[in-house]
Amino acid sequence: MQNDVVNYFLRLIAIDSESKNERAMMDILRADMEALGANVEEDNCHKHNDGNAGNLYAYFPGKIDKKPILFCAHADTVVPGNGIKARIENGRIFTDGTTILGGDDKSGIAEIIIAIKNLKDSGVSHAPIEVLITVSEEIGLLGAKCFNKAKLSSAFGYALDTHQVGELVVGAPAQNSFIITVYGKEAHAGVEPEKGLNAIKIASEAIAAMPMGRIDFETTCNVGKIWGGSATNIVPNQVVIKGEARSHNDQKLAQVCADIRHAVESTVARYNNEIGKAEYSFKMETEYHSFAIAEEEEAVQLAISALRGLDIPYTVCKGGGGSDANIINAAGIPMIIVGTGMNKVHTVAEDIEIEQLRRGVAFVEELIRQYSE
Repeated sequence: MQNDVVNYFLRLIAIDSESKNERAMMDILRADMEALGANVEEDNCHKHNDGNAGNLYAYFPGKIDKKPILFCAHADTVVPGNGIKARIENGRIFTDGTTILGGDDKSGIAEIIIAIKNLKDSGVSHAPIEVLITVSEEIGLLGAKCFNKAKLSSAFGYALDTHQVGELVVGAPAQNSFIITVYGKEAHAGVEPEKGLNAIKIASEAIAAMPMGRIDFETTCNVGKIWGGSATNIVPNQVVIKGEARSHNDQKLAQVCADIRHAVESTVARYNNEIGKAEYSFKMETEYHSFAIAEEEEAVQLAISALRGLDIPYTVCKGGGGSDANIINAAGIPMIIVGTGMNKVHTVAEDIEIEQLRRGVAFVEELIRQYSE
């Protein structure tokens, strides 16, 4: 196992681990954490999400009599994430431009494991540490949702899964997803179109009536996919609409979702005449709940103290996306999201600054040191 976070990060990104294909990655991580003295378990999450590896839970015993402190990161990457070829230039790590780099979230994993290794090598006594490495985070937080959160006993935790080291994300929105199917009536588009009900037209009117984009400072809504029809000479009888709504405020989220349903319901109701009757189905699911952690809470104050001790500038903010932290917070363990240095993630232009990786390691070490005092 490498001693330097840069070499360890390079080793990790060389392992293919797109969502649902984390097997090789998890085997390496399990061996590395066991070599550092952890008790490591893998669950059977993959049996529920059609993947090839489960979540890894690692417990590092400590000599300080306190509850554990929790660190979380995810092993999967978005596509294109296979065959990553890294290059280093001017203190930054890039790819050859054909793949993502995988800093989201292998930078977080590398910083956690190297920080623990450094503490073990130094012989410093520390509190117990829990590490959760999840799978299939990028495709709906599937690993964290499946994981048995009752295993966790930490006082609070940190998800290493945002940008610059020093960024502290203390809140994130809830997300509801929706799938709407609009049903019209088929007819020959050239011979007798007046005998049909065009489901695409109905759906487009419904979408135009929906709240969309930035609703307010804490609420958004988006239709991201729409498909239907079979040929240009057939009046389409079915269209599927897929989208999402997010908000930091549960009441606002409920209102936006009600407005979406009303837009569809009122639009479809106008197409009820001698030609036929349009219909729709509406399915909405809660993907994850929001969380908000006050700045005076211990998880935030410890992070601020650690960053100050390292003379690293910090910001406290709320995020717009979901992460494993949403799931862990919903289980009753306060968790904030902290930066790792990842940059331009989910693009082939992704990179990471070497100094950020090293700062991330120092930050995790300092969190553990200060928590253990």
